[in-house]
Amino acid sequence: MAMAGLASAMFLVILDAAMVNLAGSRIRQGLGLTAAELTAVVDSYLVTFAGLLLLGGRLADVLGARKVFLAGMAAYLAATAFCALATGGGMLIAGRIGQGIGAAVLMPAALSLVLGLYPSPAERTRAMGVWGAVAGAGSLAGVFLGGTLTELLGWQAVFVAPVPFGVVGALVVWRAVAPVPGRPGRFDALGAVTITVGISGLALGMVSASDAGWTALGTIIGLAAGLVSLAAFVVVERRSARPLVPLGVFRRKPVVTANLVMVLIGGTLTSLFFFLPQYQQDALGMSPLATGMTQLPLAVMIIVGSVLAPMLAKRVGPGRALPTALTVLLAGFLWLAWDPTTSGFSASLLGAFLLIGTGLGLGAVNATAMAVRDSADGEAGLLSGLVNAAQQLGGAVGLAALAGIAIGAAGTHGDISFTTAFLGEAAFVVIALAVSLVSAKR
Repeated sequence: MAMAGLASAMFLVILDAAMVNLAGSRIRQGLGLTAAELTAVVDSYLVTFAGLLLLGGRLADVLGARKVFLAGMAAYLAATAFCALATGGGMLIAGRIGQGIGAAVLMPAALSLVLGLYPSPAERTRAMGVWGAVAGAGSLAGVFLGGTLTELLGWQAVFVAPVPFGVVGALVVWRAVAPVPGRPGRFDALGAVTITVGISGLALGMVSASDAGWTALGTIIGLAAGLVSLAAFVVVERRSARPLVPLGVFRRKPVVTANLVMVLIGGTLTSLFFFLPQYQQDALGMSPLATGMTQLPLAVMIIVGSVLAPMLAKRVGPGRALPTALTVLLAGFLWLAWDPTTSGFSASLLGAFLLIGTGLGLGAVNATAMAVRDSADGEAGLLSGLVNAAQQLGGAVGLAALAGIAIGAAGTHGDISFTTAFLGEAAFVVIALAVSLVSAKR
């Protein structure tokens, strides 16, 4: 029961993200947004989520994970309901920022509590398989409900539907999970500010590039501010007595490998579910409902891949499981980029979806398990926050970068070159595969 309540957090966040992606075209039409402005709606959530995840993990360790989980869930649900009331892009972005704050507090606390339930490495690998399967179930429900609700009730409904799931999950955790005492410590506020500004600057600079170009002043300022702030974050962490991220954890090869791969998987996953619904609706002429229904096989295979991930790791070893998963994922993206479908849905497109879903499930679970498998006492919140932050950082910056490139490659204001976007996602997977192979040989 405790695991079910905690997994509801992952289900809720993935469900909401999937539904918002399915409704993206209708949100853009309803609020009169450009492609770059719609990117900003998605990235405002991702930037806040990624920037505050490390602080969220620290909050879970210091204040107690159950207390932080419940507070984060309350904040997330309030912001989600606010998004449903949005009458313009600015109001929607404000709500998405609130969602990012709540999710950044909620997710590492949930994963920290899960790691507390299953202390041995083998148990944790199996628990991460369940965790990944729940994420796949959230994606499955999201693509179905997102298309259905958008078609029948309008895009606002995708922000109303998650609220009951969250309320039930919070009640279950409150009843089934014992309070966890916090550990004495302080919060690295300066570290949280510098990492958030760094991620925000990079993402905003890349989003600006899609409209103004890579040499525009706003783009250069955003990218420069982001890089300087990230460098400042490293300096702050080296000098802090209570760092947000003790840099010593990066001496562990599995932690470094897993987090680098998760950055790239995050960029791939987030940009896929941003571009794919628009590709199906705008380029292939499909309705939101048909788009959601045809993405169900992809979501199902994420669940299958997540369930099979611990078996794959046991059979070929943790070091080889990740490269195997990424090879499957790469094959799917190359297939998608060169798919000949010009309208509707085809068997060829289905083949690409099946490979991509399987690769995402296998890859995300094995990378997460690698990152947290050997966490010591007091590190669960840190390492879970770190791997989640890596995925969201990759999502925020990766989406911004690919949106800038794909919008620019289209050559027409407001349009997107989807082939460019899908090849960019394949390039992310190639880099992740290279990182995993290098690590596996050492």
